[in-house]
Amino acid sequence: MLKLIETALFLLPHFIAMQTYISILRGINVSGQKKINMQELKAMYESYGFGNVATYIQSGNVVFQSEKEEEKLLAKKIEDAIKATFGFDVPVLVLTLKDIMATIKHNPFLKEKDIQTDKLHVTFLQDKPEAANIKKTEELDFSPDRFVISGKDVYVYCPNGYGNTKINNNFFESKLKVKATTRNWKTVNELERIAEGLAD
Repeated sequence: MLKLIETALFLLPHFIAMQTYISILRGINVSGQKKINMQELKAMYESYGFGNVATYIQSGNVVFQSEKEEEKLLAKKIEDAIKATFGFDVPVLVLTLKDIMATIKHNPFLKEKDIQTDKLHVTFLQDKPEAANIKKTEELDFSPDRFVISGKDVYVYCPNGYGNTKINNNFFESKLKVKATTRNWKTVNELERIAEGLAD
């Protein structure tokens, strides 16, 4: 009987369902600051026990699998690992596959005619902002640039280019009082595609 219990305990981890997550790092490899090689970043994730790790472009997008855990705890674990490995602080936001699929599905700008998808961005918020901060921010007008705040997502449309807009990542962090990380629409869709591939 004891032998059967020991065998069951040994096999248990192999039957634990792995969850697919997307982690988005803020502010690495920008103007020579906080430089992290993607192969080294991938190796770091693997060394901390994450599986099926895949990176996408140099801005710090990592899709991985792990036992189910609250996203903020995972983000803190990754932030601590980056600090220990590379020696500097990097804010990290973690999403589930379900999160990013919902983000893509509910983009309000896609319902409009003549929207240029290469001018679309999503600012991911770590927490849902307070209603008062949302209201104050929504009262501001930066036309032709526009934004829509929806839960923990901010959909951003900049017809003249994101590099020329005032409604950037720093703007939303300042106005909404929450940590934020921004990605262009192509990257958001590619991360969803990679995550779906791991989840299959």
